[in-house]
Amino acid sequence: MEEMVMKVNFYATLRPIVGKKTVELNLSVGTTAIQLVQMFVKDYPLMHKELLDANENFLPHMKFFINGREAVYLPDKFDTIIQPNDKVDIFPPVGGG
Repeated sequence: MEEMVMKVNFYATLRPIVGKKTVELNLSVGTTAIQLVQMFVKDYPLMHKELLDANENFLPHMKFFINGREAVYLPDKFDTIIQPNDKVDIFPPVGGG
């Protein structure tokens, strides 16, 4: 199966957990957004409770963006297939005022 290298960017409180801003993952072509997260937490187990619930679904208060668009608003949501040139960003909830 063909593979691609995907760069995933992390922000705010998630950065210290992974120890860097950007993580590279080797993904099979056809990997979905939720599969990307599930694969990622295998390499970074401390991120599991930050990103996934008990049913392995992405936590609703976290933000997952593909090319600047939040996954929950994409037609296929977390079943969206990640493309080789996609930009993926994961954010914790952001407060402010």
